[in-house]
Amino acid sequence: MTQIMRVNHAGDTPLIKPTKQSLGNNLRSSFFAGIVVAAPISITIALVYWFVTGPMAKLDAFVKQTLPDGGSSVESVLQIMPGVGVLIAVIVLVLLGAVTKNFVGRTFIRAGERLVDSVPIVRGLYRFFKNVFETALQQSDRSFKEVALIEYPRPGVWAMAFVVGTAKGEIAEKLDDQGKNLTALFVPTVPNPTSGFLLFIPRNNVRILKMTVEEAAKVVFSMGLVVPEYSNGRDAVRKLESLAKQTGKPPLAERLFKFRKSS
Repeated sequence: MTQIMRVNHAGDTPLIKPTKQSLGNNLRSSFFAGIVVAAPISITIALVYWFVTGPMAKLDAFVKQTLPDGGSSVESVLQIMPGVGVLIAVIVLVLLGAVTKNFVGRTFIRAGERLVDSVPIVRGLYRFFKNVFETALQQSDRSFKEVALIEYPRPGVWAMAFVVGTAKGEIAEKLDDQGKNLTALFVPTVPNPTSGFLLFIPRNNVRILKMTVEEAAKVVFSMGLVVPEYSNGRDAVRKLESLAKQTGKPPLAERLFKFRKSS
């Protein structure tokens, strides 16, 4: 009897005892967890503060200096109030964009561009920055539309790519033997997505992903460490069936079959 009690008492003790973390390990893990929380917030606040006190403040002061100062109370208030210069600059840009949309505005813009093109060094700088801002700001076919996987740089090796659009112009004509649905893709380098490769691949060789462009950019920036959550329909059905088994209810497929049969 005593032997049985000893065996039962020994069986109550766990076979593997959990290892307790030391004070140093706890402090180190807490320190890194604090960095993960504080670093993004601190960097965001620092960038916003630099932008507000730097470029925006200079733009505000420049616009206020260009305003006429007649000594009236309204003009004095405009000179004192912060952000008025930025607001005026935004209004001027909106009006300038509205003017350039009509025929008269486009005529003046073309005349100004011809004048700039007559200056050798200035025309190169103007064309460069014009292309940069048009590419960055205009919502057109050049923006990324989808995220895909392609076999690159050789078969059997897969790379993440951003779908730019379909091949057009001379490229589509020269590659017409590859099919009509020739897709243009941008393959970014990791972890610097500002450089990469522009590829033209048939659509049937491209595997489109469900993740968004923003989620794919996080994957590229983190070198694959940050991956968005994904669950397909089969996983959802398995989870529902496991919950049904735990609650004692029949599986979902069986319930659907019985419902259809009864109806």
